[in-house]
Amino acid sequence: MRWHPRGYGGTRRDPEQVKQEGWHDQGLLAVSVDDPRLTWPERELVRQLGDKLYGRRADSREAVNG
Repeated sequence: MRWHPRGYGGTRRDPEQVKQEGWHDQGLLAVSVDDPRLTWPERELVRQLGDKLYGRRADSREAVNG
């Protein structure tokens, strides 16, 4: 038998489970702007919130006019 420090070993949680628990326990929302479960207006809202809070993404698909 091998000894592991607390928090190591065992099974890993599914990322969706981690996101769900983060929302329920701490009010944190982790969502991808490309999540297929979102409608276009919902994806646009997520993108606008991200831009407002953290600035524009470097790999933005929007064409730059000017």
